[in-house]
Amino acid sequence: MALGPRLDLRQSQSLVMTPQLQQAIKLLTLSNLEIEAFIGEALEANPLLEAGEMRMERAATPDEVREDAPDDPTSDQLIERGRGEADSPLDIDPESLDRDRDTGDWSAQTGGGGFDDDLPDISERPDDAPTLAEHLAAQVGAAAPDVRSEFVARHLIGQLDEAGYLTVPLREVASDLGVALAETERALAVVQSLDPTGVGARTLSECLALQAKEADRYDPCMERLIGNLDLVARGEFARLKRMCDVDDEDFADMLAELRGYDPKPGLRIGGGEREPVVPDILISPGPKGSWTIALNEATLPRLVVNRRYYVELKDGCHDKAAKSWLGEKLADANWLIKALDQRQKTILRVAAEIVKQQDGFFRKGVSMLRPLTLRAVAEAIEMHESTVSRVTSNKYLLCDRGTFELKYFFTSGVASADGESSISAEAVKAQIRALCDAEAPDDIVSDDKLVELLRDKGFDLARRTVAKYREAIGIGSSVQRRRQKKLSRAG
Repeated sequence: MALGPRLDLRQSQSLVMTPQLQQAIKLLTLSNLEIEAFIGEALEANPLLEAGEMRMERAATPDEVREDAPDDPTSDQLIERGRGEADSPLDIDPESLDRDRDTGDWSAQTGGGGFDDDLPDISERPDDAPTLAEHLAAQVGAAAPDVRSEFVARHLIGQLDEAGYLTVPLREVASDLGVALAETERALAVVQSLDPTGVGARTLSECLALQAKEADRYDPCMERLIGNLDLVARGEFARLKRMCDVDDEDFADMLAELRGYDPKPGLRIGGGEREPVVPDILISPGPKGSWTIALNEATLPRLVVNRRYYVELKDGCHDKAAKSWLGEKLADANWLIKALDQRQKTILRVAAEIVKQQDGFFRKGVSMLRPLTLRAVAEAIEMHESTVSRVTSNKYLLCDRGTFELKYFFTSGVASADGESSISAEAVKAQIRALCDAEAPDDIVSDDKLVELLRDKGFDLARRTVAKYREAIGIGSSVQRRRQKKLSRAG
């Protein structure tokens, strides 16, 4: 066989990431507020584009979820198809793309199109991380001995500064709320029992003392050391050793322990005020037990092509380059308007399927939240899984129960006691919270007891799983809860 250069013709197929395709993928992941900023840039770049009036976008095929429908929300009786079936929502099938580059593609991280168990609790505002106030509020329900103490404790949490210190006098708080000073002090003890240890303190000494008590190191010697922090700051160690009545070795240990405490524990959680979440999708009850699904008109800009301006420019174009430029701008404007319209149809279609799948949640609450994966939604609406992933990224839904990130509704399942069905992990967390809230101060339930109680309710979980869920929703161990309630009663 002769060796030498040669020319061969071959045919092959490949998916080319055109600029328009990249733009379409980007549009799916943007929230309505981000779309508003994107449109602002487009208006500056294209003279043919013009901002039109805001409008309410409703789902073209809303789920007519009826009150007398069967328990299975996948039944055909739940669906009443409307207009718009001919308009195919935007569905990008990027099988050959690098999906791991898309931060919104959670299925690439979980392997099954679902999510891990550590989803935000229903009481938390969905975001990157909770603020200090939210972190403490998630714990106070289990720590407070009664509703009245919980109310005062939540008010005190709202008075804490970013470092976790209470800067308002207790007597002033009691006066503002119209409660006794002793009741306010008991509520403060509840706040001071929360994580991170040291929050709710009124002085640095009190903050460090709380941490020493938590570490079981608050003996009379440590009490005197913490009570004389001014001497520590001035380095009068010889005087402090005499006051504490300890030798050099014990004093060195005490100083090391003291320096290991956090003088500003609140800074470990959150980072100040957070911008309010603006929902992209609005869910409200419709006629005959159905749900009305619409995009938020307050954050939904509308684009139109200024035809009159286009005609004026076209009449003034006499050379080929100008005509070519004008044609490109018109094509870009038309494509962007169409892409935004398809994006809205896709979001509404995905949201409608989520509402159908999680109908129980919207009617009865978190205990009825079902296990749901991206793949299940994608198959139901005949879209690609990564398209659903992008649609649910950075999108928030507002319903009567509050504002939730769309990914909140995608939860893993926990096997039921009968072994024939699965239950949402969020439903299990809600049951754990309810059981802990109902326990008596002198009868705190252990994790083993929680396992038994949950099994009686139809949840089959291991002890370590119960402990994991309990910690995820901010509920302390049985020992911590017993200590918190003893402190509350003693106060």
